[in-house]
Amino acid sequence: MDNRAMREEILAYKRERILEEAVKLFYERGFTGTTLDDIAAELGVTKPFIYTHFRSKTDLLAALCKPTIELSLDAVNRAAKMPGSPTARLHRAIVDFTQVVLSRQANIAIYFREEKNLAAEALTEINALRKKFDRVLSNLLTEGATAGEFETPDVNLTALALGGMISWAYTWHRPEGGCASTICASAWPTWGCRWSEHAARSPLRRTTAPSSTPRSSYPAPLCRHG
Repeated sequence: MDNRAMREEILAYKRERILEEAVKLFYERGFTGTTLDDIAAELGVTKPFIYTHFRSKTDLLAALCKPTIELSLDAVNRAAKMPGSPTARLHRAIVDFTQVVLSRQANIAIYFREEKNLAAEALTEINALRKKFDRVLSNLLTEGATAGEFETPDVNLTALALGGMISWAYTWHRPEGGCASTICASAWPTWGCRWSEHAARSPLRRTTAPSSTPRSSYPAPLCRHG
């Protein structure tokens, strides 16, 4: 490894350590209840050390929130582009998305609690990614409906519901509980597909597709704090 590569690896490690401590403190104390001095103290460094990696506490908050939707979008995009039937690809998308949610529960909680503290630019970027996430799911559901694999009169509403149902896991899943992340991730596709079929047959369902994509669901329109 050359010197440049080694320096980049060290910088990446330092940045990751800052993010790790920030997640803990923002989750426990909240954004306004945590200062950069608090984070620096946990790391055993001074505040200027943090400024070499992040411009501000708000910039740090965005760095904790944005990667979750990026990872989720990557997960469903990869699944949607795989070979196989729409059903198989939706199954893969749900499994991989669930694994992202369960591996980043604290980040998702922080996002919903602290969305109001994000800079306008960061919030715009995150919302754009959320809309892309919903479109990928909607398009996959449309493929399945066209192929006769899904009975989904309103693909946009179904995409919102699936995204919300899975994202809600951040509020109740406990790694030390009886449902390991891998088991939960594997179970979601079955529950999700059964729910979709039930919703599609419900007499209360919509019978026409909306003229425009509904409000984005990712991480989902869950319980918002503050």
